[in-house]
Amino acid sequence: MSEGGEGPSDRFMVDGVKLFSLRQVNELPEPIKEGIYRSLLPTELLMQYGIDPETLCDAQGNRLVTFRCPAGTGIVEIDVRPAVNFPDPLLYLELSDTRINQIEVLLFIVNDPNSERFQTDRDWRGQRTKFGTVQRNIPEEVRAMQAGLAPGQVRRGLGLSRVLVPLFEDFVRRMGHDYYLLEPLAYHNAILFERLGCNYVQGLRKMQWIHQEFQPGGSLYQALDGSTPFRHADAWRTVRGRSWAIHDGILGEPWHGIRMYKQVGQHAGINTFPDGPW
Repeated sequence: MSEGGEGPSDRFMVDGVKLFSLRQVNELPEPIKEGIYRSLLPTELLMQYGIDPETLCDAQGNRLVTFRCPAGTGIVEIDVRPAVNFPDPLLYLELSDTRINQIEVLLFIVNDPNSERFQTDRDWRGQRTKFGTVQRNIPEEVRAMQAGLAPGQVRRGLGLSRVLVPLFEDFVRRMGHDYYLLEPLAYHNAILFERLGCNYVQGLRKMQWIHQEFQPGGSLYQALDGSTPFRHADAWRTVRGRSWAIHDGILGEPWHGIRMYKQVGQHAGINTFPDGPW
């Protein structure tokens, strides 16, 4: 496999063939494809939690990094645990090929394993909530919101987005692409992606409309009537406040229709919530 230096020569290559899709990578022998996907892992994070960047094991030899990238598919899941049998990933990444062989980041999660856990991922019966889209655990969501978390979080994050984006960019560049796609799972994700330099494939007008209607006098502002804990009067002032209100259904429809992309090496300068505090 080619491991060159900076510039075009460091494209991912195997036996002289340039790789451009995850499906190609997934057809390779395990050591080779894991070596390619390992480039998505922040070395500093691994070392911070006692994970050897080469073996991906802890000091006792337990493997803490799992790659799920079956041959015949165009998807990869990378799961990093801070310790054996820890209930939540330290880092979770899911990427896939699109129909035109572009690369899309479907999901990335970062958890602080030392922070308090909130059971927002399961309802009172223990059933999965799928980020609150199928079922909700309202008492735990309230506790999470009051603790400063955003919808979908079970623990505080580690603020690694600005570390992960350059790794994503380098990966897609070495796969021969100049951009990658993202689908924000919630309003706060879209704002975060904007601040990291992303632009919209679709949904920019919707995001602008949301900001407009959260201004005093707007329809979303007026819907912050205190009827639920997530619709308190000041929710419009912050990214998290708006996101919880939208998660609570204030739009009158599920969160959907937002798709974004990141151009390698460029910041799009999109800002649909100017000066909005987190």
